[in-house]
Amino acid sequence: MEDLLKVGTISSTHGIRGEVKVYPTTDDIRRFDYLKEVILDTGRELIDLEVEGVKYFKNLVILKFKGIDNINDIEKYKGKDLLVTRENAVELGKNEYFIADLIGSRVITDEDVELGIVTDVLKTGANDVYVVETSQGKEVLIPVIKECILDVDIENQLIRVHLLDGLL
Repeated sequence: MEDLLKVGTISSTHGIRGEVKVYPTTDDIRRFDYLKEVILDTGRELIDLEVEGVKYFKNLVILKFKGIDNINDIEKYKGKDLLVTRENAVELGKNEYFIADLIGSRVITDEDVELGIVTDVLKTGANDVYVVETSQGKEVLIPVIKECILDVDIENQLIRVHLLDGLL
């Protein structure tokens, strides 16, 4: 399991005082109200940043970091990810999982047939969809509904599914 979880990506600067617009990659955009610190992944190093201010604009979050007071100090981080530690992650409800924990999980059917590996999770609005790559390199899309997903074992990275007619 990953120790760091992505909560957003810096999309651009906002104004000249060091604020940034962040595209959130979390289900609950209001989680930023309670976020005190993030980790900036520059691609070469991880930088701890303290959140000083949070505002919202359309579907974006505008963040101000302590000690970064100039557009020139933050501009170079456009496109970089913001991460949190598991301790700072949102608390999950029953049958909720972090996408990072699902990626790489083996998928087997209720008939004990190895289907493939989860490579992505699509957010569709109605329900999520697991993207499973078979050993033949084909993609199978499995809707995350109780009729299809029978069991998710995060510790063993194993998901047991029932394939409805037409999924293959």
